[in-house]
Formats: sequence, C-alpha cells, structure tokens
Amino acid sequence: MKPIATLQKPLEHTTLVDWGSPATMIEGRSQTRGALLHKGPKGESECGFWECTPGVWACEVTRDEFCHFLEGEAVYEAQTGEVTEIRADTIAFFPAGWTGRCRVIKTVKKVYMIR
Repeated sequence: MKPIATLQKPLEHTTLVDWGSPATMIEGRSQTRGALLHKGPKGESECGFWECTPGVWACEVTRDEFCHFLEGEAVYEAQTGEVTEIRADTIAFFPAGWTGRCRVIKTVKKVYMIR
C-alpha cells in the first residue's frame, strides 16, 4: 500500500520544481513551478500544486482537470468566446477538449487533479 502524499501549507512551500514556460506563449514569459503529489501508472492521473507568473498562452486541455485556485488572478477565454474569470478561492473544472487562451494577470497558485 502506498503512503498518503501531503503538502503542508502549499502557499508557503519554498522548494517547488521549475516546470518552465508554457510552450505556446503568446505574450510575456510565464514561468511555472510546482510540486507533484502523485502521478499514476503511465501518467493517467496526476495531482499536485502549481503556480504560474503573468503572461498569455494558447491552452488546450487534453484530460479532465479539477482545480482550486488559492491565489492570483487569471482569465480563460474559450475559442467559442466564453470568458471565465479566476480569482483566489475559485474552484474550476476544465473538461478534456477545452481550447482557448489563458491570461495570468497576477501570479496564480492552485492545487489540481488531472484524470
């Protein structure tokens, strides 16, 4: 049996791993970092903590993702034109197949689960 994975006080965590910039940057130079709590066999599920600095990039969600945004401000604009504003203490579900743009206005910090 695997042990329970935890990350205490994620907003205070100082040893995050540099995950680089999104490959599809449009404007600015967002930097991402995070802490992976779990990655399933063959990468089929994943959960952890993620943060991203301001910038704009094209976004394509390949697998369902549930997020709880703890800090920051961002706007997600779907290719259909629908706009979703994200602020601290927002939960969101991004369905597989969603495409659009992400604009991070203030550094975003979130916990997430991808399946």
